[in-house]
Amino acid sequence: MKKTLVLLVYVLFIFKSHAQYNKYIVRFSDKGSNNFSLNAPQDFLSDKAIERRNRYHITMDSADLPVTTAYLDSIRISGNVTILNISKWLNQVSIETTDTVALDKINHYFFVQQLSPVAPKIMSFSNPVFPQFPVKISHKNLNRNTSTDQLDYGESAGQIKIHKGEFLHNHGFRGNRMQIAMIDDGFYHYNSLPTFDSIMTDQQVLGTWDFVSNESSVTEDDVHGMHCLSTIAANIPGVFVGSAPKSNFYLFRSEDVNSEYPIEELNLACAAEKADSLGVDVCSVSLGYNSFDDNIFNHNYNELDGNTTMSAQAIDIASKKGMLMVVAAGNEGNSLWHFINTPADADSCFSIGAVNVNGDVADFSSYGPSSDGQIKPSVASVGWNAVVANDFDGLPSLGSGTSYACPNMAGISTCLWQAFPEATNMEIIKALESCSSNSNNPNNRIGYGIPDAKKAFVTLQKKFFSHLTVPFGCNISVNLSAKMDSSMKLITERKFPEDSAYSTIFTFHSNDLFKNQNFSFTDSLSNYDYSSVKYRYKMIIGNDTTYYLDSTNILLLLPCVSDTISDNSINIYPNPVIDFLNLSINEKEAAQYKISITNESGQKIYFAEFKHNQGYELKRINCAAFSKGIYILTLYINDKKNVSRKFFKG
Repeated sequence: MKKTLVLLVYVLFIFKSHAQYNKYIVRFSDKGSNNFSLNAPQDFLSDKAIERRNRYHITMDSADLPVTTAYLDSIRISGNVTILNISKWLNQVSIETTDTVALDKINHYFFVQQLSPVAPKIMSFSNPVFPQFPVKISHKNLNRNTSTDQLDYGESAGQIKIHKGEFLHNHGFRGNRMQIAMIDDGFYHYNSLPTFDSIMTDQQVLGTWDFVSNESSVTEDDVHGMHCLSTIAANIPGVFVGSAPKSNFYLFRSEDVNSEYPIEELNLACAAEKADSLGVDVCSVSLGYNSFDDNIFNHNYNELDGNTTMSAQAIDIASKKGMLMVVAAGNEGNSLWHFINTPADADSCFSIGAVNVNGDVADFSSYGPSSDGQIKPSVASVGWNAVVANDFDGLPSLGSGTSYACPNMAGISTCLWQAFPEATNMEIIKALESCSSNSNNPNNRIGYGIPDAKKAFVTLQKKFFSHLTVPFGCNISVNLSAKMDSSMKLITERKFPEDSAYSTIFTFHSNDLFKNQNFSFTDSLSNYDYSSVKYRYKMIIGNDTTYYLDSTNILLLLPCVSDTISDNSINIYPNPVIDFLNLSINEKEAAQYKISITNESGQKIYFAEFKHNQGYELKRINCAAFSKGIYILTLYINDKKNVSRKFFKG
């Protein structure tokens, strides 16, 4: 029945497609007779991609398997057909052909679910998806660097510091060993501009691929991707520094600025798949779709439900595979469309709206929500008068668009994830959302607001802090585990019920780089007569921030005092007691003694009075009938209160 429906759709398109189209998408029904096995992922995934799945306990599924080789071979021999790109996640391929016989044959293969035209023979010319117009600016320093900043950001200080990104950079989190895939429309002359000297010299560009032209070179195409790359990778101290300048990069071209057709959504999916297979951590996607050069392909708002469009499906699968997918919300705020574009609607993406360095919302930034009511955009970053590399000399220019907010936020996210690789992609997103300016009242303009990276760092440090505080008799055993470096101090504070404030009892330092540190100590309470004690754990990060990680309240089964209850050789034992409590007296002078025992409610349950002569004497108090619990023994000598102590009846 489904195949019949597809055939009818195909017939409706056939005359127009033969006349106008030569690019098609072929969707397969399954991955039957596959040459690969999930038991041997090394055959189709890199070691880094496998490690990511193992680290985050991601189960491999059929989406990981390449498209069935036999199906591809059948497409190739069907006639004069060229396979352009292959998407294993969507289980489909893009092809180029004008061979109508081959098209008919392909459409009748039992394993083909759908055949659809997606692009014309002759490409029309249109503007880029997010047109940007950088304006060269003079190099006036914004004077927003402080003496504590380890990087001199120059013109880009505002877009880093609006997120407290300097906090991450100052503590060594600049993207080192992290991998970012830039999926865009080209990276014109990035390899010859001084903006990118560092990433070229240090070989931080790990690979490139053009999914439009099927070649490795990406430097002769549009400038848009180069602009986006500069917001992350620029490294000209005192002039322009990006949000994650030490990251490694893959540069993928999926967008053809000369046209707008659905084939570009498939290209985007293929780029994300390649990023996944290489083990990439973060993808920055400054692309979006709602209308096409042929309006028969246009998306309607109902389709932007996070699950329908090709690009949204691909973004969600990429997230499922563990990558952090950062997507520009779109520049439709002033247009009739008004809303976000796809794939910014994807359920699991981190979609980014635009503000300026003062936090004012850009009027062009697209509105949310998605059609199924998700909060979109997720957050906002600087995309209104953002600092990007100039096309000619790579020096700072001003450009506007959510295209630039997206990579700036992708860089901040990357640095945060570098600090906490044990967090999942979604935990990084949630930490940033929860620490944004609108976190308590998200809206449809900038979602949860402008993220504060320092607060997000604190949130994750708290999340991964652990403590085990165990009472053992009158000793408290404390084991702490915290991520910290040499700029941080972990302090344990204690408070007894009668104390008005906490007191510091242990301070721990690290002489290492930022990593998980384990500390332990024993707190002896043998001279304290309390039934409970409170501990709390404070983190001090240089001059940046001080906050409490956690606290605990310990209830003691026994009063933590020594057996000696006075300085006059008077002892009680055993404690706890089962049957008889012994009171031993060894005094040099005779005296009149009184013993009173009350329960915790203050009820007197025992009283005795006797005269003690000089020397040693043992009194035995029968406690067998006492209920289990804590009792208070008070001793009077010559009608004066001498001592009062607790004991436990077991």
